Amino acid sequence: MNHSIDVRDLTKRFGDQIVLDGVDLRVSPGTIHAVLGPNGAGKTTLINILTTLIGPDSGSARVAGFDVATQASMVRNQISVTGQYAAVDEVLTARENLRMMSRLLGLSRAEARARTEELLERFALTGSAGKRVRTFSGGMRRRVDLAVSLICSPPILFLDEPTTGLDTRSRRALWDEVEQLRAEGVTVMLTTQYLDEADALADVISVLDKGKVVAAGTPAELKAQVGSDIIEVRGEHGELMHEMHTLGTPRDVVDVLSSQNIDNVGTVTIRRPTLDDVFLSVTGGSDAEPAHVFDREELAS
Repeated sequence: MNHSIDVRDLTKRFGDQIVLDGVDLRVSPGTIHAVLGPNGAGKTTLINILTTLIGPDSGSARVAGFDVATQASMVRNQISVTGQYAAVDEVLTARENLRMMSRLLGLSRAEARARTEELLERFALTGSAGKRVRTFSGGMRRRVDLAVSLICSPPILFLDEPTTGLDTRSRRALWDEVEQLRAEGVTVMLTTQYLDEADALADVISVLDKGKVVAAGTPAELKAQVGSDIIEVRGEHGELMHEMHTLGTPRDVVDVLSSQNIDNVGTVTIRRPTLDDVFLSVTGGSDAEPAHVFDREELAS
């Protein structure tokens, strides 16, 4: 199978610090692949290598079939990138930003005007197109930034924590745009710290921790890896007193309460595992067992 992104045993260090330590992942065409991980896990470094901003120390990475180290210019022709912060000119208007970037990317004046108006309408920016970007909210700036990324309709789009700092409404609007891109056949690699974002958008998730991929699979596969239902016991003021993986039967509830000698119980709930549980488990959270590296074959077995 041809992959839009194919990373094998990728390593990168800065001085004595190993940032990426043998990363492996594959991204299928026309899918959204989310890379999760705590701060310092290596997410942005991975994106920077895949977008040819920096080189790897060892291993290989191919994007759209081209090697990022030896065919960088070919890679750049196939991708677009939206970083953690909006990279638009705040002095210019939204329309001026889009026209300027269209011209820099080789479109004729007429093509630049047409593409600008098309993208302004798509991202609901037409009414504000004549206003300077410095007057925009964070969500509007991100929409301009994403519109700029799509001027040349790249087959592969990298989004590095694109919703950081956005309010709930703006995040949801950006999610809708990302899902529309997938429907149009664009391959999206998304890094995020928001577990709900990965759960809502991703076809496949890779969890990165301390420079290694410690789990990979669909959201459902990852949740299944955690296992059974979880009983949560909370105190009178809502504080979490105890949680345990069980079959979720009434007998299990009684056993949990009696075995832990829990007093002053406020509520007892039974829930299915979430990506939060997966994240804590595989990244060695405070209540987790030591992390084990899971691949998709293990998760499916």
